[in-house]
Amino acid sequence: MEACHSSQQSNVTSYGVTTVAIISLEAFPGMWINAFIICVLCIAWIKKKTLNSNEKILLLLGCSRFCYLCITWVYKFLSFIYPNYLYVSTILELVIFFQTFFDNCNLWFSACLCVFYCMKIANFRNRSFIYLKVKIDRMMPWLLFGSGILASVAGIVAYDIASKPHCNNSSSTGQGNFGTAIIKMDKHFFPSFFLAGFEYAVSFMAVIFSAVFLLFSLWRHKRKMQTNSMNSLSMDAHIRAMKSVLSFLVMYSINFVCFVLSMVYVTRKGNYMTVLIVVFQYTFAGLHSLILVFSNPKLEKTLLKILSLERSV
Repeated sequence: MEACHSSQQSNVTSYGVTTVAIISLEAFPGMWINAFIICVLCIAWIKKKTLNSNEKILLLLGCSRFCYLCITWVYKFLSFIYPNYLYVSTILELVIFFQTFFDNCNLWFSACLCVFYCMKIANFRNRSFIYLKVKIDRMMPWLLFGSGILASVAGIVAYDIASKPHCNNSSSTGQGNFGTAIIKMDKHFFPSFFLAGFEYAVSFMAVIFSAVFLLFSLWRHKRKMQTNSMNSLSMDAHIRAMKSVLSFLVMYSINFVCFVLSMVYVTRKGNYMTVLIVVFQYTFAGLHSLILVFSNPKLEKTLLKILSLERSV
């Protein structure tokens, strides 16, 4: 009996170490690229004393993703390697609150960025669209503030659920199974499921509509440039923008599918599937930030300069 228990404990430990290693390989590059975005924009803020709307969204998005990756990595590390630390009063609740808060900030700030690109780049003659195009810079701080409020509400709901007595019951939690213990499909967790689903659905629809409108506008403008034989530099810029938006749409769609799968598998003991979902979500947070860097001339130039210096050294 003891040998069986020891073998099971060894398997759980090896599974936990492997999972943490995979998540670390996903998290640390994502943290680095988001830290790079934060540093470049903060230096520009200090020099210029101001940031435009695009840079403000990128700065907040980089901060939220960096914090999300840090906190989620710490949470996974503790839950798989040192699960007893999560039994300490309020530790688990605070980790769940900040993880949910920054995850929702990442969600809404990404949607705000896509909406902003659509308003600024797309070109339609509709009066409502023209009005929003003129007012978007004034509206964006309020949209970002509202995004923070919604993320805070989601974090408070998650904190309240994590503080339920049956969530912290040691008999229902095991090594690496805190996600399963915290989220179960019953009446206590319905508000969290409903709120998370609502936020993901609304932000996903905002991204879908913004991306489709923007792609249609860029495609129409590209055809006009080809017809009028305009210079290739302008056409290349529009093609580059189309590829960037299309990649963002594909990645956001994959992230939404991962969210739906996580809602399904978190109520089952599909540990390997849960890890696979987390890997995809980490990829989204890091890879999309990398795409944003190469879509921004200032960030791209700075990154290439840093890489060239490292090669010379």
